[in-house]
Amino acid sequence: MKKNMGSADRIIRFVVAIALLILFFTGTVTGVWGIVGLVLAGVFLVTSLVSVCPLYVPFGIQTCRRTRVSHR
Repeated sequence: MKKNMGSADRIIRFVVAIALLILFFTGTVTGVWGIVGLVLAGVFLVTSLVSVCPLYVPFGIQTCRRTRVSHR
């Protein structure tokens, strides 16, 4: 797939994922909300590592810089 996430988007997702993992493993968030947080953290980690967000595709969202094509 074509990358559609910029650096800022990837960093924010990574930081939020780490925060959710910390909240779960310290016992601050438990139960159903803890499981939801774990799943969300997993999705955020994977999407930040591969630079592709599947939800951006149908809406045409792209947070990465577009490269300029030189026509010589």
